[in-house]
Amino acid sequence: MFEVTARGRELQARLHSFMDEHVYPAEGVFAEQLSKADSHWQVPPLLEELKTKARAGGLWNLFLPDTRYGAGLCHLDYAHLAELMGRSLIAPEIFNCSAPDSGNIEALTLHANDEQRERWLQPLLNGEIRSAIAMAEPVVASSDPSNLLTTLSERDEGFILHGRKWWVSGACDPRCKLMLVMALSHPEAPLQQRYSMVLVPTDTHGVNVQRSLQLFGYDGAPSGYGEVEFDQVWVPEDALLGAAGKAFEVSQGRLGPGRVHQCMQLIGLAQRAFEAMLKRAADRVIHGRPIGQHGLTQDAIARSRCELEQARLLTHAAAATLDRRGIRLAREHLAMIKVVVPQMACTVIDRAIQLHGALGLSQDSFLAAAYAHARAQRIADGPDEVHVAALARLLG
Repeated sequence: MFEVTARGRELQARLHSFMDEHVYPAEGVFAEQLSKADSHWQVPPLLEELKTKARAGGLWNLFLPDTRYGAGLCHLDYAHLAELMGRSLIAPEIFNCSAPDSGNIEALTLHANDEQRERWLQPLLNGEIRSAIAMAEPVVASSDPSNLLTTLSERDEGFILHGRKWWVSGACDPRCKLMLVMALSHPEAPLQQRYSMVLVPTDTHGVNVQRSLQLFGYDGAPSGYGEVEFDQVWVPEDALLGAAGKAFEVSQGRLGPGRVHQCMQLIGLAQRAFEAMLKRAADRVIHGRPIGQHGLTQDAIARSRCELEQARLLTHAAAATLDRRGIRLAREHLAMIKVVVPQMACTVIDRAIQLHGALGLSQDSFLAAAYAHARAQRIADGPDEVHVAALARLLG
């Protein structure tokens, strides 16, 4: 129904082999290296080794449709690759396709000037540094961006940035050198023109990472989420990303394709949980027969298969629409997948946990971390309710 190009199929085969040969066997080693490091935020050496191998193998920056910077794939071709990468929580970074860098890179390719591209975009494309995105704030309902209080005030030859952000994705990573910060710059302007996006080096005076935030007890090291204070931070005029007052435009440009990437990675994670469910159903015996022969297990398996395929087809349709018609005309599909896919992933992974019993709750299985990740996606980039409301407006 949704045709993949010959190049897309060839990359799928190579990526599948790389995942089998390198990524899945690395998951346990990655966790062990992280646990034994001198600092909990130290990057496991294995991660950088695998990144080098992926880049040498041509499996690098696959998400970028612009051939100047990436693989030049259409969104539908990349959707299949994102599903494969999403099967492992450590995989996307290995291929330089992980959030928030992927979205920040897209924003920079669309809106950065030549100097910003040289200073920030190229090192991100090379995987030499990492970046963060700072939008949500702890004291307001950030699902309504008009509530955001962090200010960007004009000064001679620059601006003063002041405020507090939290759930700053990537802020705790020792390799994080850049934050994209959304701030109120024109409070008297119409809503869509009040906010600006600014590029802030993490070593700027007044930028303080106050703490890391845990997600269901997981801190996401070595990347993680942080609460960040911007205490009277001076930034130069050329730190604006895009035009002044155009933060909504910048953020939407990074979120459109990113929602396809995010949803396909979640589908990959849910698919892996489903496959674990099938194996458990065949191997585990209760009351003298495999649990897969019991009606409740059969119901969970059948429903999960249906829900996975529905979500996959819907997301493929979103990617195809994005390719043919662009972000503006793909908004309905993008809203639908942001509602449907995280809920599906939570449901399927939860069934897999239930089928695995206590094992599914432990560190001996990927399922607990997978569920925490999937549940977070029902809030990240706007909670379900925001996307339901947006979809309703588009349909009305």
